[in-house]
Amino acid sequence: MSEHLTGEYRDKVTRFKKVPALTDHNLQLSESVAMFRHLIRENIIPEHWYPRKNFGRSRIDEFLEWRQRNLGLASTDYFQQKWLVPYLQKRQPNESAVNMAEKQLNHTLNEFEQLFLQSKGFMIGDNISYADLLAICEIDQPKYIGFNPFIHRPKLDRWYKTVRDELGTYYKEVTHEFDNKLRTAEKSHKEAISLKHLFVVVVITIHGIVPIIWIYREVLKDLACIDYVHTGTFF
Repeated sequence: MSEHLTGEYRDKVTRFKKVPALTDHNLQLSESVAMFRHLIRENIIPEHWYPRKNFGRSRIDEFLEWRQRNLGLASTDYFQQKWLVPYLQKRQPNESAVNMAEKQLNHTLNEFEQLFLQSKGFMIGDNISYADLLAICEIDQPKYIGFNPFIHRPKLDRWYKTVRDELGTYYKEVTHEFDNKLRTAEKSHKEAISLKHLFVVVVITIHGIVPIIWIYREVLKDLACIDYVHTGTFF
């Protein structure tokens, strides 16, 4: 519980006291994008996650920049207004705030479908990439509290199923775990809950815990040169 807040974690894992974190020999890294690029530079994970071919890396970087102020922001805001803030404050959601967040989320999902999704395959060609991993993570956040992102978005629906199927059992394990934690938290209204105990729910977008877990389980099975990829949860 809250291992990431301890002095030992700060000294041995990351000075930022966050997850995910990566330790590679004497290198300590936080932030999922920085960690991912390190793994690519050191040739630890396959090329298709961040491909050079056909300007793949530039296209992924473009999505990463767009995501920060668009898909990530809209998904997080909807999650907070619909679930997190009411949960923390023990009250019903503010309908006006939820409606505004939902309107922005719908607008952003429409843009995502139009700008980044092809008629078939993944976001960057025929192979799954880091862009797909982060995007499905963002979309799952509102999806798991009842929002349907697929209405009138056939390309988004097809792409989502393609990514989900490609990730296979790894995706099922992680999303099942996340759903269980979410439902358990919903049942604990009578307990005194601090923000740090709920941080793992929000961290799915803000710090990319789910993408790193997926990458770890899917790709980093033989990390002889990586000491540890930290993906612990706090509640």
